[in-house]
Amino acid sequence: MKTTTGTLEAAQEAVAELREALARAGITLPSLGLDVVTLAGDPPRPLVELGCCTAETARLIAAALLPGEESRS
Repeated sequence: MKTTTGTLEAAQEAVAELREALARAGITLPSLGLDVVTLAGDPPRPLVELGCCTAETARLIAAALLPGEESRS
């Protein structure tokens, strides 16, 4: 089992990896981070908060996840 510190570090790494992958696709989610409420538990069970985005950003994410599908919209 991971320690609390290990769990937090793993969640922070996941956020960094997602931020980097989104940036490579030309996408920025300003609210991307860890949900602070989920850090307060004992033990903490951090969730990644994606936050809100514009419709344009949502379409960019969809296109990045489904290459070749953008021609269908």
